[in-house]
Amino acid sequence: MLQTNGRNAYGMPLNNTHTRWMTWIVVSALCILCVRASELVPSPRPTTLGVTAFVGARVYPSPTEPPIDDATVLVKDGRIVGVAPRVNLKIPKGASIVRCDGLAIVSGLWNSHVHFVQRKWADVSTIPAPELTGQLQDMLTHYGFTSVFDVGSKWENTRQLRERIESGEVAGPRIHTTGEIIYAKGGAPEQRILDVVGTMKLEFPEVSNAAEASAAAKKLLDEGVDGIKVYATSIGRPPAVLSEAEIAAAAHEAHIRGKLVFAHPHTREGLLNAVHGGADVIVHTIPNAGVLDDSMLVPMKQAGVSVIPTLKLWSYELRNDRTTQREQFVASGVAQLRTWVASGGVVLFGTDVGYMDDYDTSEEFALMSEAGMSFPQILASLTTAPAERFGESGRLGRIAPGFMADMVVLDEDPSKDVRAFAAVRYTVRDGRLIYEAKTLRSRHLP
Repeated sequence: MLQTNGRNAYGMPLNNTHTRWMTWIVVSALCILCVRASELVPSPRPTTLGVTAFVGARVYPSPTEPPIDDATVLVKDGRIVGVAPRVNLKIPKGASIVRCDGLAIVSGLWNSHVHFVQRKWADVSTIPAPELTGQLQDMLTHYGFTSVFDVGSKWENTRQLRERIESGEVAGPRIHTTGEIIYAKGGAPEQRILDVVGTMKLEFPEVSNAAEASAAAKKLLDEGVDGIKVYATSIGRPPAVLSEAEIAAAAHEAHIRGKLVFAHPHTREGLLNAVHGGADVIVHTIPNAGVLDDSMLVPMKQAGVSVIPTLKLWSYELRNDRTTQREQFVASGVAQLRTWVASGGVVLFGTDVGYMDDYDTSEEFALMSEAGMSFPQILASLTTAPAERFGESGRLGRIAPGFMADMVVLDEDPSKDVRAFAAVRYTVRDGRLIYEAKTLRSRHLP
């Protein structure tokens, strides 16, 4: 023990050499402890050098590549500049270190079916930035989503939300949007219904012929939307149905500008009209249509559509119905997805959150697994498949040098239990932390 009065712990005098020697030992030990402490405290925010190293995790670079154990992912100025086993990748001096031992890292996740229509998103330009960031965390970034496709909302409001995120004022995901949905005449939901389910005031275009469908799509595209959404068959009785010709007219306007068409099918008739009319993405399975037989499967395959299953939605929609009815409906959706996957069809992950107010994704992952999707297939639906479908495969969807530093750090390994995709420790977009879990371990797994 060092004494300031020149004596040791037993009161014996110390000579100057001994004092200097003991002082050096104590100071050195304190320096080592400080360095070790700084290594152990996660620091996801970039340093002034713009360099961050995520160290020690099992990294899944893509669905088709083997994992890298005890890896380092090196990020600089928002992009990935290196990924390799820790022993093979030198960390620059002064880099911020994020210790990820025992964790897993995958590319930033896509949710290809969301909505910003709940009343809490209304007048988004007036919502304080911290509150807005919190809402985005609750619905999206908490679950690892760094990119989303909004397939039905108030275009001007969603545009303002996107601008606040891209300006850096608000932390959130990349947002692509279709703006308002195009309905058949008489098919759009009445405002009194929207009020009951907690939706902001909305006006949707309704069309009664191909010319009107073309004009409605053109107006939205001129305003700047990223795609077109058509509601092929409405939920009302009798349902309002968009004809194949009407969908084709809207699709033509989208396709000549390089934009995609999303279709809500609801029935077998709606599905076939959408597929034959040129839709690119079918945004739901359709349990009420029964077995996905060749009369539906073959045209879907020939058209090259992608499918968003939204399996959890069916139990949510029937939450007030009898248990047996709900279970049968969900099972029908699961069976359709199983058939689609077995045929080699492309799946995009999506949950319909924003309409659905239960944001947890773990049940969706479990149902996709029940439908026969493997871990690599589910990972693809979250990363490479949407990146390719939406024209972003050159910069998003993989953990590789040159790609944007969109990553999710998970508490558990999703290859062992796919529900671990919902066990998010950190969500990182462009190398910057946009979500950090409040607890160290996931509560999603048993």
